[in-house]
Amino acid sequence: MMIAKKIVFWTLVAFALIQFIPVDKSNKPVDSKANFIESRKAPAKISSLLKGACYDCHSNETIYPKYAHIAPISWSIKSHVNEGRERLNFSIWETYNKDLKTSMLKNTVQALQSRKMPMPGYIVYHKEANLSEAERTLLINYFEKMLKSKAY
Repeated sequence: MMIAKKIVFWTLVAFALIQFIPVDKSNKPVDSKANFIESRKAPAKISSLLKGACYDCHSNETIYPKYAHIAPISWSIKSHVNEGRERLNFSIWETYNKDLKTSMLKNTVQALQSRKMPMPGYIVYHKEANLSEAERTLLINYFEKMLKSKAY
């Protein structure tokens, strides 16, 4: 019994100590000229869907929830945000070259069609990101239209 108490005690101490490991949750400034929504003059519905389902991980406008301040959850969230921004960052859309934009749009359409995005784990805590079939289709059609017209 004494060993179990020691294990619990040191586990709690370790949990308390890891709370002091900082995680940078700051966002870089957003240049509206480079931001996808402003530069593409996206319709209000598209803007709303992107902000609700995509921008937390795929932009420099991440809004971290309260639970993102608790380690080790904060580490996982920051890792997902970093990875999302590496794959596609709507805040710097206009800095990408045409080939990269084409690839990103195709990947986005594919991720929406296969339901890989928004991530199922994200949807659990962010109901606004749970896209209906009509909303998913609206986004897919919007991105496919951009690809077809090569207007990106």
